[in-house]
Amino acid sequence: MATNKELLEQVQRAMVSDVRISYHPKVRASERQVIQRSEDAYRLFKEGWNMDMIYLVEQSQLMLLNRANRVLGIMQLSSGGLCGTVVDPRFVFIAALQAGATSIMLAHNHPSSNLTPSNNDRTLTAKVKEAGTFLDIQLMDHLIISPEGYCSMADEGFM
Repeated sequence: MATNKELLEQVQRAMVSDVRISYHPKVRASERQVIQRSEDAYRLFKEGWNMDMIYLVEQSQLMLLNRANRVLGIMQLSSGGLCGTVVDPRFVFIAALQAGATSIMLAHNHPSSNLTPSNNDRTLTAKVKEAGTFLDIQLMDHLIISPEGYCSMADEGFM
């Protein structure tokens, strides 16, 4: 028979949230797409972008890659308004760690189709890049996309 103290400990353990880490790949490792340059990333991001919204709201996405630059997955990070969206770097790295990613790429759109990085874009990029160094997860690029083209912050020397 359990003592009152043992029963209390069981109840306290039952009230703690269960945290699970999982990643469920849909594509075999050998069939994953490889990113060799920013144009490859742009093409993949654009394929999955909601083109009905690209001129209406700013949205951001995250690409997760393994050591061989094979795509583990792409996920939407945030959706905002006409002038911005909030990206939480902690959420970026939660996803990266869950998927076992060794590198990541960010992408977002500007509803105006202006492909020039804003000060906020540069600040976010620097923050994510710095955080990644502590976790050994490299930020490879941050793309600003539109239906007509893209700006690679890495290619343009903003990183």
